[in-house]
Amino acid sequence: MRRINIKTRSFAPLTRSGFVLAIVDSGACVSLMGVSIFYRRCPATTLYLASYVATPSGAEPTALVPVTGTCVPHSQSQGGTAPRMHCNAEGEWMVPVGGCTCDAGYEPNHNGSACLACQLGFYKAVSGSISCTECPANSRTSLEASKVCECRSGFYRAPNDANTTACTAPPSAPVSLSWEYKSSEEGVSLRWKPPLDLGGRSEVTYGVVCRICPSATEIHPSVCSWCGDSVTYTPSKSGFRQTKITLSNLLTRVTYLIQVQAMNDVSPLSPFPPQFASINFTTSQSVPSEVPILHQLNTAPDSITLSWPQPDRPNGDILEYQLRYYDKSSDESSATSVFTETNTVTVAALTPGSIYAFQIRARNERGFGPYSNSVYFSTLAIEERSRQIQNRLPLLVGSVMGGAAFLLVVAAVIIVFVFRTKRRESHYSDRLQRYISNRAGVKYYVDPSSYEDPSEAVKEFAREIDPAHLKIEEVIGAAQFGEVSRGRYRPLGRREVLVVVKTLRWGVTERERGVFLSEAGVLGQFDHPNVLKLEGVITHTPPERIIMEFMENGPLDAFLRENEDQFSVLQLVGMVRGIGAGMCYLSERNFVHRDLAARNILVNSNLVCKVSDFGLSRLMKDLDHNMPTYTASLGCKIPIRWTAPEAFQHRKFSSASDVWSFGILMWEVMSYGERPYWDMSNQEVMKAVVDQYRLPAPNSCPPVLHALMLQCWQADRQDRPRFDAILSSLDRLIRHPASLKAEHARPTQPLLSPSSTDLATVTTVSEWLSALRMDCYKDEFERAQLHSLERVSLLTMEDVQALGVNLLGHQRKIVNAAQQLRTHLTQGQVEV
Repeated sequence: MRRINIKTRSFAPLTRSGFVLAIVDSGACVSLMGVSIFYRRCPATTLYLASYVATPSGAEPTALVPVTGTCVPHSQSQGGTAPRMHCNAEGEWMVPVGGCTCDAGYEPNHNGSACLACQLGFYKAVSGSISCTECPANSRTSLEASKVCECRSGFYRAPNDANTTACTAPPSAPVSLSWEYKSSEEGVSLRWKPPLDLGGRSEVTYGVVCRICPSATEIHPSVCSWCGDSVTYTPSKSGFRQTKITLSNLLTRVTYLIQVQAMNDVSPLSPFPPQFASINFTTSQSVPSEVPILHQLNTAPDSITLSWPQPDRPNGDILEYQLRYYDKSSDESSATSVFTETNTVTVAALTPGSIYAFQIRARNERGFGPYSNSVYFSTLAIEERSRQIQNRLPLLVGSVMGGAAFLLVVAAVIIVFVFRTKRRESHYSDRLQRYISNRAGVKYYVDPSSYEDPSEAVKEFAREIDPAHLKIEEVIGAAQFGEVSRGRYRPLGRREVLVVVKTLRWGVTERERGVFLSEAGVLGQFDHPNVLKLEGVITHTPPERIIMEFMENGPLDAFLRENEDQFSVLQLVGMVRGIGAGMCYLSERNFVHRDLAARNILVNSNLVCKVSDFGLSRLMKDLDHNMPTYTASLGCKIPIRWTAPEAFQHRKFSSASDVWSFGILMWEVMSYGERPYWDMSNQEVMKAVVDQYRLPAPNSCPPVLHALMLQCWQADRQDRPRFDAILSSLDRLIRHPASLKAEHARPTQPLLSPSSTDLATVTTVSEWLSALRMDCYKDEFERAQLHSLERVSLLTMEDVQALGVNLLGHQRKIVNAAQQLRTHLTQGQVEV
């Protein structure tokens, strides 16, 4: 049928559901042949990883209908803007705006209609339209859709490596390690070639591990000890790139085991130790180095007394010294020599008022070392000597008069004491007598618990602080009876200081308040650089507070654990010495701490250690064998690992039990805060201690320091040294740091078992003292020139006392051992 006069009409938008189509007859001669109703739409589609639903076209021929698309699964829109397309009047999609990209771990398919997961062995690190990439060398994926490839076992990425780079491994060991020994002064030169396998990396550095072995036949790291800080490494000990190094300051006639390690940036990530090449050698002996300095001890018109230290490198045992001297006005060819086996000599028959030049040199088995530089000392003129005697005469007279006055004062004190004991004592007489009594000006500690009201002790010994002078900055912790804060205290006329403030909480009982205030009553009686200082208290206005000095580095045990291996042995001994000085001060006041441990030692910013935490402290009383003792009540808390056997067995505490605890504290310091007796239970510790087992030397602990610990752990408390003797020993070690050079490897046995002293095996006086565990008296024996076992075997009690051995237990032990030694010598059982 032929179409005539076709009309097309569009309408939109519809405001209601459905519509009515009406045809109006206008009266013209028109014949309606047919009506066709239709609409066009754009079909549902996926394009550029975005899905679009089917959408009707617009009403007008030129209309474009905007449609927002939805990103396919595992994809996201680009730039954060949703993708769009437009549907035209013909039902066609056109004008796309934006699109989607696949997430990390997914890649688009061939027509961009979906995102597919990366297969095993492939990865995609970032989102985008790129395809998945095969894993780099030595890496793999364990799941599909991986964003990164994991390193295979034994391979790693350094912290600065990107996740897209290949995994690498530590290098193999250096090759062709060789050594050349020149002399003890020049040291040993080591050379090697780089590793054959660099692990896939370009960088490689080296480090050297040095050990001293017992003999050339026992070369294994487990039986060798560390070389220590005395050995110097050129260019450095670790982290260098050169394939050579020089080791200096080596001992002579010693077997060394040297391990050269190869490392790169992934070596720290490997659970296995670095690969190394090993070599061992035994150094030969050479002559001693130069004696560093000469000291003048005394001078007279006709004599000069000199002393000197041992050479820095003795290279063996020093057999003797040669002192050469001559008058400065004469020629060196006229020099006179004096030979001595000790490091002190008096040169006599000199001219008064003359200047002499002195030189010293040492000899070992290989011969004499070089002479020292000339040092000049002069004898006194006769007039000067007379003047000295005249100047000293008033001092001598004053000393005699002062001694007489002292005896009179002592007599008066004794008379007063006897008189007072005959009088009826008041309620506080015993406490007051202890406080006002003094020995050489030392006031005894007063137990605050002896007061009916603890606040009386606080008033007597602590200073009341004006709260206006105190500023609280922040709360730093909690204590038994309240919070602990840090603040600033600025009293009138003094500079501002950092302080710790303990605040008593509200609602405590009177008993708890008494315990809280007793700490101030204790601390207020002490004034020593190594005892925590009490600044004052606030008791007149609530809440009640105790103000103490602030210690920046906190408890010693935690501080050591946080700074492991950061201090030299001399620094650690210095810390121990400070604690010993504080305990010596406290023990002189008849004060027993009962809880001496590294956790109760505080450290300030200058590494000064101070004794603190006096919660278990008590006054010593009940004199027993001239040793003040405190008997603890049943049920009291006892820190077993730090406590002497008589304390946990019979609850007898004394200064000697504090000495035992001090030995454990020394062990804690030298082990950088390790737990004493490790994971043993308290019952196991008590049994081991009673059975005479003792802690071994910590790693890198000098033997002389461990020997001092063993002295503190004597089973009989009478045999333990006093704190003043311990302090003298520590001072001696600090003055002679060479004695701290030797080091221990950590023993395989957890505890040292008791061993009987086998005198039949000793060959020298030094070995004999070590067998007796009396190493602390080696210097005294050396000064007395007791160089042979035969002379030692003749020692009497008076001889031992004259040596400077003050402890009765030590005197008896040495004399008994000397008698035993004499018996062995008589029977020919000891080779002298």
